[in-house]
Amino acid sequence: MSGMLFVTDPLTGLQGDIDASVGLMSAAQDLGFDIWCCGPEELAVVDGRVCAQARRIRLRPRVAGGDHRWIVDSTWWDELGTAVVDVASFEVVQLRIDPPVDARYLHTTYLLDLVEQAGTRVINRPEGIRAMHEKLVALQFPELCPPTYVGADPQALRSFVRGVGTAVVKPVDGFAGIGVWLVRDDRSAIALLESATHGGRQHVIAQQFLPTVAQGNKRLFLLDGEIVGAVLRRPADDDFRIGPPVASAEIDDHDRAIVGVLGPVLRKHGLVIAGLDVIDGRLIEVNVTCPGGMHKTDALLGTHLSHTIVSSLFKGALV
Repeated sequence: MSGMLFVTDPLTGLQGDIDASVGLMSAAQDLGFDIWCCGPEELAVVDGRVCAQARRIRLRPRVAGGDHRWIVDSTWWDELGTAVVDVASFEVVQLRIDPPVDARYLHTTYLLDLVEQAGTRVINRPEGIRAMHEKLVALQFPELCPPTYVGADPQALRSFVRGVGTAVVKPVDGFAGIGVWLVRDDRSAIALLESATHGGRQHVIAQQFLPTVAQGNKRLFLLDGEIVGAVLRRPADDDFRIGPPVASAEIDDHDRAIVGVLGPVLRKHGLVIAGLDVIDGRLIEVNVTCPGGMHKTDALLGTHLSHTIVSSLFKGALV
């Protein structure tokens, strides 16, 4: 079957004006490919083949809105039909489920392993996502990262905060800034850490807070382990967490050094699309489960990251 199948969260929950998955769908449609979608719950294995109750959609027109958003109808797609499809009959399958990598996510990767074994390109590679936990993989390269502590003991975390002065604390399985805390070396620290760890029952990541984040958190967009774009994001005036993209970013020697280390590892594991978060030359996070930001960046800067990625995926599928 021609086209691309997106295994994704419900379409009604995707934001048509900013969501990276929608941007990739739009790019594929612009390039002449059919767009099919299904949820992980709609996958099944029948006689050794992975099938899906999928819907074919067509995206409605969109134009850049002058910032990081696109102007598009609130219902951004039209359904053209539904069918039970053989997932391996597609040229490319994209796994675009938001974290956490929980049982739902893991079970989906195991089913998509069968699709890959049947000869279809699955992006990102399911085995690679399991092998490289996006919140923890950076810890394999401590020389690239700010001081970091991973654990569940509030008292041990309190000692780490005391040592670094101020720390950003986030859940190991979080995303999109949800559940992220800024913990200072003061009397409120232990109470915040007890809450963040659910009383010592949940692991968190604590990293030294870098005040230079005010100048920008750089998102490096990687395709097959190579930089294809970069954008700056900054905290809002009333929130320490990172906001939407605001300006283009210059790629410097620190960025090239980080990618020189991580690029081969990402390629080894089949993690074709990745987003690296870098502050002041220090690696913060490696996004591989459902890397985002491309659609926003294309709207803001007039770039064509989504089209570049989709074109490369289909070339890879047809080699």
